[in-house]
Amino acid sequence: MSNPLFNQYGTNNAQNGGNVLQRFEQFKKTFSGDPQQIVQQMLNSGRITQQQLNEAMQIANQFKGLLK
Repeated sequence: MSNPLFNQYGTNNAQNGGNVLQRFEQFKKTFSGDPQQIVQQMLNSGRITQQQLNEAMQIANQFKGLLK
């Protein structure tokens, strides 16, 4: 069975899952600003659609559940 989160990052097996976490940690270290404000700007400018935001939020919630 294919995992949509891994597919999005170009991997398709659990062994490469650590790479996703490493990439996220790197992103987290370099990110600055208010995430809600940035997402709202992206939504307002049309860079993302409400559907894309909803899908990303679903994936994030699933991912968050794995980290608890």
